[in-house]
Amino acid sequence: MANSTKRKRRLLPKLLAVVVVLGLIIVALWYLLAGRLPQQVPSPPLEPGPDQPQSQPADCADVSVIAIPGTWESAAGDDPYNPTANPVSLLLNVTQPLQAQFDPSRASVYTVPYVAQFSNPIALPPDGQQSYNNSRTEGAAVAKAELARVSDHCPLTNYVLVGFSQGAVIAGDIAAEIGSGNGPVAAERVLGVTLIADGRRDGTSGVDIGPPVDGVGAEVALGGLDLPGITMTGPRQGGFGSLDEKVNQICAAGDLICAAPSEGLSLRNIPQSIGILAGAAGNPVHASYNTFVVDDAGTTTTQWTAGWAAGLISSAPEIAHP
Repeated sequence: MANSTKRKRRLLPKLLAVVVVLGLIIVALWYLLAGRLPQQVPSPPLEPGPDQPQSQPADCADVSVIAIPGTWESAAGDDPYNPTANPVSLLLNVTQPLQAQFDPSRASVYTVPYVAQFSNPIALPPDGQQSYNNSRTEGAAVAKAELARVSDHCPLTNYVLVGFSQGAVIAGDIAAEIGSGNGPVAAERVLGVTLIADGRRDGTSGVDIGPPVDGVGAEVALGGLDLPGITMTGPRQGGFGSLDEKVNQICAAGDLICAAPSEGLSLRNIPQSIGILAGAAGNPVHASYNTFVVDDAGTTTTQWTAGWAAGLISSAPEIAHP
């Protein structure tokens, strides 16, 4: 009996230490993920084949641009064609220039309205935010529903996808589904995809734009971590499939959302991971993409992305209307 009591006393401090470590990981992970080169020549756009319709309804744009904002940069009830939920949302620096340059009949620019939140699971009192899992799921559902809607009504429309942070995870996941033949639109209809600060960046899939950067996305580095409302999904199995050469990855060194050191941020090395995650709190690099330069000409991330999208739109075929 006495020996049993001693064993329990020895185990209690160890159990408390494990609880404290898990709590620190949750807090640091929340701070991290809440976040708060020359252009390659695209493949020729798909022209209507002899067995395809040669025209589509007059309200169909030639190109549909789908933009998916990051955490706290959108809202479920936002206007997808004139978003105002966050006036400093990064992707406004991409979507607004495109809307100014192209008539809606040439390019429809749709910004996915979704909750775009990331709740701290141990906040006391609760912060009232939606969990990362719920937010990510909602964003993906809204984006895929819009792609399916357009594809059904406008069978000849081509697509450009852009995502930032949580939105890059969503856009990248959709691109992976499309590239494997399981997406809401055909892979040949996708002109290109650009992911800015993708949390599932694996360092090998897609085309890197900008200075070389080591590391992988936080969801890859912590793949397998499954906490209430926060599931780290690991790398995308199969990458982007047939879309691999059309998917651009932009990631700044020091942004642990997309460039976490795979040997340091790991479930196998909890103490070191805690230190790395804690150092990422209030990550200023993640908020710098409007000024982060990606080429020798001084082009910023958002300038490059807007120019890349404009080039794809300009070279896309003009679709006839009955």
